[in-house]
Amino acid sequence: MKNIVLDLKFLRAWQKLFFNNAKRFNVLVIHRRAWKTIVVVVFLIFKAITSKWMYWYIAPTYKQAKLIAFDFLMKFALKIPWTEINKSELKVTLFNGSSIILFWADTPDSLRWLDLRWVVFDEYAQQPTNIYWEIIFPMINANWGWVVWIWTPKWKNIFYRLYNKAIKDEKFYVDYLTVDDTKLLNDEQLELARGEMSEEEFNQEYYLSWTASIKWSYYWKQIEEARREQRIRKWIFDSLLPVYTFWDLWMSDAMAIVFCQFVWNEIRVIDYYENSWHWFELYRDLMIWKIQFYERMKKYNYWGHYFPHDIAVRELSTWLSRMETVQDLFWVDKCDIVEKLSVMDWINAGRRIFEKIYFDEDNCEIFLDKLASYKAKVDDKNWTVWKPEHDENSHCWDAFRYMAVWYTKAIAPEYSWWIDDVNYDDYI
Repeated sequence: MKNIVLDLKFLRAWQKLFFNNAKRFNVLVIHRRAWKTIVVVVFLIFKAITSKWMYWYIAPTYKQAKLIAFDFLMKFALKIPWTEINKSELKVTLFNGSSIILFWADTPDSLRWLDLRWVVFDEYAQQPTNIYWEIIFPMINANWGWVVWIWTPKWKNIFYRLYNKAIKDEKFYVDYLTVDDTKLLNDEQLELARGEMSEEEFNQEYYLSWTASIKWSYYWKQIEEARREQRIRKWIFDSLLPVYTFWDLWMSDAMAIVFCQFVWNEIRVIDYYENSWHWFELYRDLMIWKIQFYERMKKYNYWGHYFPHDIAVRELSTWLSRMETVQDLFWVDKCDIVEKLSVMDWINAGRRIFEKIYFDEDNCEIFLDKLASYKAKVDDKNWTVWKPEHDENSHCWDAFRYMAVWYTKAIAPEYSWWIDDVNYDDYI
C-alpha cells in the first residue's frame, strides 16, 4: 500500500514544537482555546500509524470525552484509508490494527487489566487522584509507554503538583504558555474577554493563574486566607499533645481519616489518610504501627476516635454494630459518635472554626486540595444551587465536618472561659 501522509500544516507553532520534542512524559499547561485537545488527538493518530498498539484518551466524564474529542478524532481519522469507526464504543481502528479509544474517569476501576502504550489525560485535575499511579502507570511502565497531561489551571491541585515535579525532571517535556506566549488572541479579543469575565476568571483562563478561585467552592476562600496568614506550615505536630482522629466510613468508596491536635484556642490538622476497599483491621494496624504506608506510619499518642452516626448500624450477620467492632479493635473508652446535623449546619460549623486551624504543609497537601474542591452542585439552566456535589472530594469533607462539630460542642466551650477572662496585660 502507499505511504500514509498526514497533513499537519494547520498546526500552530507551539503544537509543532510539541510534535518535534515530545518525550515519554509530557505536561501541557496552555491557556483556554489554544487547541490543546486537537493537538493531542492528532498526536495519538500519528503514533498509532507508526506503531500498532492501543491508544487511550481519558476525559473526566463520558459526555466530555464524546463532545470534546470524538468528533475531531472521527473527522481526522476518516482521511486515512481503511479506518473503522465504532461510535457506540468511541473507538477508531486504523488499517494497521492500532486502536484509539476514548475513555472516561467516572469509574476508574473499569480501566484496570487492559493493555495500552499511549494515554492522554484531558482535564486531569478533575479525575480521581488514583487513576494514574494505581491504574494507568503499571501498564505504561510495563509497555514502555508515553503519557500526556493537558489542563488549564484551576487552583493548586494535583495537576499543580505534577507540573512542579515535571519542570525539575528531565524525563518530562513541559509547555507553559499564556496568551501572550501563543499570540492567538489579539488585543480586541482580550479586552472583550476581560469585560465579560471576572478578573480571577480572566487570569485563570488566559494567564494560567494557579490561585484563581474555584467556583461554588465552600472552603476555597478560607484556605487561601490560611495561606496568607501562614497557617499552612511545616512541623506543627507536638509530640507532647494527644491526637484525635475523625473518620468518614465507606466500604467501596474512600475511607478518610483526619488527625488533629487541640491546644487552647488552636486546632492543628497534622495529618490525613485515605484508602478504599479495606475494613477497620487495616486502619487499626496502621495506627498501632504493625504496617507502614507511604514510608510513614501514624505513630501518634491517640486520645480519641470519632465516627459518624451511621456507625451505630448493626450487621445482620453478627448482630454487632460497627461501633462495637471498632471498640473491640481500638479502645472502648476512646471511641465516640459525632452528633448528626443538617448539611448546611455541618458546612457552617467548618467555616466558623476555620480561622483557628493550622495545617501541616506536607501531610495535608491532598486534604487541602480536596477540601478546596468540595463545591455545590449547580443547575446552570435554572440557575439553581443544589446540595453539595458528591464526588471523590466528599469523603475528606465528611471527616473534616465531624471534627468541626465535635470541636464546637466539646472543646470550644472548655476553653471559652480562658479566652474571655484572661488579662493579657499580666503576661506582658
